[in-house]
Amino acid sequence: MTVLASMVPPGPWAAGLREPLFPGASVCSGLARGLLPAQDCIKPMKVDKKPGSGVAKIHIEDDGSYFQVSQDGGMRKLEKAKISLNDCLACSGCITSAESVLITQQSHEELRKILNANKAAEPDHRKLVVASVSPQSVASLAARFQLNPTDTARKLTSFFKKIGVHYVFDTAFSRNFSLIESQREFVQRFRSQADSRQALPVLASTCPGWICYAEKTHSSLLLPHLSTARSPQQVMGALVKDFFAQQQHLTPDRLYHVTVMPCYDKKLEASRPDFFNQEFQTRDVDCVITTGEVFRLLEEEGVSLPDLEPAPLDALSSYVSAEEPTSHRGGGSGGYLEHVFRHAARELFGIDMAEVTYKPLRNKDFQEVTLERDGQVLLHFATAYGFRNIQNLVQKLKRGRCPYHYVEVMACPSGCLNGGGQLGAPDGRSKELLQQVGQLYREVRTQLPEDAPGVLELYGHWLQGEGSDKASRLLHTRYHAVEGAGSGFSIKW
Repeated sequence: MTVLASMVPPGPWAAGLREPLFPGASVCSGLARGLLPAQDCIKPMKVDKKPGSGVAKIHIEDDGSYFQVSQDGGMRKLEKAKISLNDCLACSGCITSAESVLITQQSHEELRKILNANKAAEPDHRKLVVASVSPQSVASLAARFQLNPTDTARKLTSFFKKIGVHYVFDTAFSRNFSLIESQREFVQRFRSQADSRQALPVLASTCPGWICYAEKTHSSLLLPHLSTARSPQQVMGALVKDFFAQQQHLTPDRLYHVTVMPCYDKKLEASRPDFFNQEFQTRDVDCVITTGEVFRLLEEEGVSLPDLEPAPLDALSSYVSAEEPTSHRGGGSGGYLEHVFRHAARELFGIDMAEVTYKPLRNKDFQEVTLERDGQVLLHFATAYGFRNIQNLVQKLKRGRCPYHYVEVMACPSGCLNGGGQLGAPDGRSKELLQQVGQLYREVRTQLPEDAPGVLELYGHWLQGEGSDKASRLLHTRYHAVEGAGSGFSIKW
């Protein structure tokens, strides 16, 4: 028995990984559409080696089937490598590139299995199924069905409840906590590190593709700069499996939590060990499905979203009013730069910012925002979307010439509205579609996170106050260096 490394380089060899190889599989999209792969995907494979056998050739059929051709001309069909979620997380050979990676236990088929099992189970053994929907996914579906975002969110709520989901929440609510914690963290770091700049700039950490890159490529350089505030998805995970479970008088493992996200990499984020409850052996987020998977679920159920009667979104508690979706100012990726910038200007310098002016640099995905007084730059922020801009940022940090205090970093060009899990343009007019999705996203009523109904009450009632140990444990996370293969990370994006 010989152990080989099965390598799947870009091009024809990777064709078998671009489509699901078995039922229930989904595709983990790359860091962004159109990016080059970072490194070959490697998985150890056991291959039988007969004594005296020579070198075999591999033949690939047009349908992607693999055959081993021996020296005597004999052919044997080979099994395709299946890459599980654990393989992906354990592997140090890639950076979630644009080449696809199969993920099990994270698909709309898995959700369907849970819902079907629930219907057949005895009442005492059924799980309470909760769906949390991102605003970016709602905007993408609204564009496809020519609806406004509020109607889309309500009709989607109706659909989920039709197929067996019990509660549907808006992740804009959990984003309130993520934004508040990001604001607080930046001010604390600025005040304590303004002189040494050891932990500045603060780098936003809500994008799991970017986090994967940071942990695997430049961990010693980047990890000290990452914001520890959880993403909206993982804050919602804590809200559902901790607070909401208590409200329902259930243990966390009795709830099944599925999120709808614009990004395949959110599946990897949900599967991080940091978000696993050892006591109850359950994850904060059990399953992530993309916008595209919701669309496929609608098709498979034979449901036309516009034809459904709308239903109000659910509220996590009596403190919260959430019958219609809400959002935040500052762009389609959550508005982290804008909220942190406004808060810091007010808290650190007593300046209220009526408007935030963005200055494009090399491209629209790399922009700067500055706060000046008497010719002195007080705050210098930036957005860096897409890996070409991210690598420019990394180079600035390496050279000690990064002028920024805070950077909103996103792996996808144009940010989360352009996530790999969003619906594509049927006619190929992707630029026009992205503009439409952005316009629909901006139609939703915005509010300051601290003014959102229920947020301050939950800080007091659930988290035992801002800055408490419980708030730190449930609203923040940690990052970990992952030993990489080294040479593969020298690729130029």
